[in-house]
This record gives sequence, C-alpha cells and structure tokens, in this order.
Amino acid sequence: MHFWRARPIFALLFAALPAAAQDFSRTLYPVLERVQCRSCHNDNGVASTTRLQFPREKAPPGEINRFGLRLRRFVNAADPARSPLIEKPTGRVIHGGGERITRGSADEAALRAWVEHLAKLPEDTGGALAAASGPTRLALRRLTHSQYDHTVRDLLGDETRPASQFPKEDFVHGFTNQAEAQSVSPLQAEAYGRAAARLARNAFRGGDSRGLVPCAPSPACAARFVREFGRRAFRRPLTAAEAARYEALIASQKDFLAGAQLVVETMLQSPNFLFLLAPDDFGTASRYSYFLWDTMPDAELMRAAEAGELRTRAGIEKQVRRMLEDARAKDALDEFLSQWLRFDRLRTAIRDRRLYPEFTSELVSSMTEETRLLFRYLVWEDGNFMDFFTAPYTHLLPETARVYGMPAPKQNGERTAFPKESGRAGILGQATFLALTSKPADTSPTERGIFVREHFLCQSVPPPPPGLNASLPPVTDEKPLSARDRLAIHLSSPVCANCHQLVDPIGFGFENYDAIGRFREKEAVTIYPTADEIKNRIKTKPTEYKLDIHPQGMVRGIADSDFTKPVELGVKLAAEPACQRCVVKQLFRYATGRAEEPEDERLVSEIHGRFAKSGFRFRELILALATSEAFTGQGARRMDPTPR
Repeated sequence: MHFWRARPIFALLFAALPAAAQDFSRTLYPVLERVQCRSCHNDNGVASTTRLQFPREKAPPGEINRFGLRLRRFVNAADPARSPLIEKPTGRVIHGGGERITRGSADEAALRAWVEHLAKLPEDTGGALAAASGPTRLALRRLTHSQYDHTVRDLLGDETRPASQFPKEDFVHGFTNQAEAQSVSPLQAEAYGRAAARLARNAFRGGDSRGLVPCAPSPACAARFVREFGRRAFRRPLTAAEAARYEALIASQKDFLAGAQLVVETMLQSPNFLFLLAPDDFGTASRYSYFLWDTMPDAELMRAAEAGELRTRAGIEKQVRRMLEDARAKDALDEFLSQWLRFDRLRTAIRDRRLYPEFTSELVSSMTEETRLLFRYLVWEDGNFMDFFTAPYTHLLPETARVYGMPAPKQNGERTAFPKESGRAGILGQATFLALTSKPADTSPTERGIFVREHFLCQSVPPPPPGLNASLPPVTDEKPLSARDRLAIHLSSPVCANCHQLVDPIGFGFENYDAIGRFREKEAVTIYPTADEIKNRIKTKPTEYKLDIHPQGMVRGIADSDFTKPVELGVKLAAEPACQRCVVKQLFRYATGRAEEPEDERLVSEIHGRFAKSGFRFRELILALATSEAFTGQGARRMDPTPR
C-alpha cells in the first residue's frame, strides 16, 4: 500500500482513540525506549527474527504512532490482560529479554492502558498500516581516507598517501564511509588545506613533469586545462561559471604554471572534489567507481555516464562486469573485508609479552593476509561465499602454521586442509578472529560472542546500563576460577543476564583456543604476586593453574545451535538466513554509505534472493546490489531498457 493511499486509514484509526492515547510517541514509546526494547527488536537486533520490529532510531512521531497501532497484532481482544504485549515484557511468560517492565509499576500501567485501547481496534489494523518502501535515499558522502589517497594517486600520480596525516576516521555501522559520521571538523578542514597545498606544489615541482597541462601555455590552453583537469577532479564537466572562475585564477598569476598550481590547490579543497555530490549520471559513475575501485572513475566510465548508459540495467551490468575485471576491484574489496572484520583493531592489539612472546607485527600481518587470501579465493574464483564460514582449509603462511601447530607450507598462502581434529574451519577457525576477540592476557567469551552477533548476524547487542560495575571476581590462589566460572556472575545477575546470555554462550564454544588462536586442552591461569606479597615474602613467584575447559556453546535465537568447535558453528551460520542476509547488509552499508532502514527491507530481501539463487557467488551479490534502486537512486524496475 502506498503511503498516500494509507493516510485516510491513519486518520480514521486515530480519530477512534481518545486524544491522550493518540500520541503513542509521547506516552508509552518513551517507556519502551527506556527499557531498551528497540535495541533487540529491530532488523539488526538479536530479536530480528521475531514478528515485533521497532521503528528506526530517532524516527519521527508519525512513524512511531503508526508503529503503536501496528502493535494490535500482539493484543488479545477477548482478554487484553493475557496479551503477549503485556505478558512478555513483564516476564510473565518466557521472554528472551527477560523482565523489562516491572510488574505493578507506572510503566506497566501505561502499557496496560495502551493495550486496552488497541483491543478496541479492528484486528487487521496492523495490516492496514503496512506501507510500501518510500523513496530511495542516496547518502551524501565525502571521500574516505583511502579513497582520497587513491584519487590523488590517479589524478596527480602522487603516491605519498597524504590522508595518513588526517584525523582518525570513525567507524559507524562497521565502516568509515557512513554519511552520518562524515562531517568536516575544523581540524579536518585544515588537514585538507595543507594536503592540497603540498600536492599542488609537488605536482608542479620542476615544471609540469607529470603532464597535467595538455598544451603550450596560452589563454586557450588555460581554458582547456581548467576544463579537462576539472572534469577529472570533480568527476563531471564544469559549468561555464566554474570554468570562468578557475581560468581567472590562472590569469591572476604572472607564471602560467603557478596559476595552474593554484587551480589544482583550490580544486582539491572544493566540496566538488571532497564529496560525492552530483545527483546525475556522473554521480552514478562516481558511486560505482568508489564502491568497486575505491577511487575516481576512469575515462570509459565517464564516457558511459555522458552517453546515458548508466540509466539502463544492461549498461550498468556491462560497466560493473568490466570494472570487476580490473585489479583495482580486488584492492577495493580487500578494503571492504578489512573494515568488515576490523583488521585495524588487530593491528593495534597488544598481548602480555610474558604469555605471548610470539605475538608480533609479523604474525598479525600473516593473520590478516591468511583471511584476505580466503576471501579473495571465494570472491574471485566464484566459490560459494558461505564457505567463508565452513571452509575446511586455509591459505597457510609460516607464521600462522606455527600457531596452528601445522607444518610450514611449501609456498606462502598455499591452500592447506586443516587437520580434522583441530576443529577449525573458515574465518571462525582462523587466528584472525580468535586473536581479534581476545584480551591482552586471555580470551574473551563476551567479545567473541559480540563479534559473531554484530559482524556475522548483523545484530546490535544492547549496551550495559549506565553506571554498571562490569568487573569480574578477581582470580586468587584461593579461587583460581576459569573464564567461564568468572562470567557466570553475569548470567546469574538479573541486571547483566539479559545481555550476557546473548553473547557469552557463543564465546564459550571457542574456549579451546587461546588469545592468539592456539589450541589448548586446559586453560592456564597465572597469578602473579603483588608488590606487597613480594615485599613481605608472602609470595615471590607466580603460580599457574591448569583448569578444565568446557567448550559447550550455543547461539540463542538459532534453533539447534549447540556447538563445541568453530567448524560446527560455521556450518550453522552458513545455513542461517540471518547470516546470509548479514553478508548482504554489510556490503549494502559499504556500498551506499548508510545503514539499511525499514523501507529497505524489501530490497535487502530481493538482493538476498538473487545472492542465494546464484549459489552465494559474491560477484553476483555485487551485481544485484549495483542494479538496485538503493544504489542507483533510480530503481531497477524504473530504469530505461535502452540508453537515451
């Protein structure tokens, strides 16, 4: 149902309610927000597979009020007090989130009042309010640091990577290219200015050695230089007014090359260079190039944009397939992988040198390279990408071979089967994942569980309540507890259990693998003497305990998900639709620069369907996304069949 057709229904339904009950956004909804219902009940929450899905964060009041009416489906009109909408959040029946609303409280009274109102409405209220997807929203984005470096490389031939001196980028929704986190701070603006001056100076140091000026210096050449360089820098033709302004810059300088240098410096600070702005065919070309190449469009893609070929499915597929054959596509997809799996965290991780002396930068590089080789193999050899979780082999390197206790490969990156007894398979069995989700001195079942939820199921785990003391019981000689025993306090505390029961049981299934990914039969707990103990000669040497490991894990919300080894969980994740959709969502976020929203649900389902039908071939996923309205802004169904 289109929104404009549904509006009269909204009016009739709201008219039937008392004024106080009509503004659900100001009465009950704040209560549900405060007890964190939306944190789980959204398309990316741990309750994403249930029927109850909350509006997006910061949704407008109208959208929230319509959601309030759709709750009618969870109301028992014959006996409102026995409605799931009351019994679940108050813990009267089994609820994965536990008791969220205290029985007998003012919050429960507000909930009951709303349920009573809903009970008087027609049973199909929820269906009548289901609206179709709204217009596609294209996010306004600026170049990421890697895109900036690659663009000045291709535009100027400069490989100094100036963005390494820029302020650090924020990860939002798992990536650094999300529009909502790309404001330009004064510090960032200053960095752009310094970089532009340096790049322009380098470009013309010793004359025009890089051949940026296409003709002999003259007024006619100035116009040609401005239009040709500007077309490449702005990734679209300049307007007449823009061209005149930049030609005037050249004329303001006594030396032609000095003027050209000033034009380059000025253009590199323009929003037209720093942002993906053009809402036309040239803008579409830029979205493809920065998605698939992480850099500016080439001449052929610009030609296709100018010819209108990017308005057709056939034209888009032709260009996307061509671009995927270019080596730059491999590097760009490597960047996607690096951000998706947060290689940056592993590169900056530290380990207790007394326990893990072999944890070096060389080992970390080998870990990420091993994962990259598996990813590249599945993507570019058109394998089933869900083997990313189930592959019984790895692309072995000498450093990771030592971690796994396997013989060194004859060649670096050689495809090698994991020993069956190792329990390893896919990314979950690799040192990258196991080390990335550990602490300096030991594993972290909680971090491993959170990573699986957030990165492989796209489920957001609610944050702990403000002011909560999350410290675990200390390990002492009197009580040398295992990690599982220490974390049991979270599962026994009502305040902690709601979240920790969602993540800790997942991490427990990996406890046979230590903080750098080595297999271990026992958990080693080392207790070092304190300064006072040494001073008073109470204890002068560390003591070590070997504790039993019970690696029983499970994923709450996934049926029959018990596992004791990475290979077992990998098989379950690969077959789980939520995991398959998560792969789609992660690429969607990276490609579009924004998180998926409720109105994108249909598109995500369609793209997932094409991905599955192809046998989960990643390049087909790219094509499905590239021709979708979420990416083109036109809508594949509304695209012209032939170019204009």
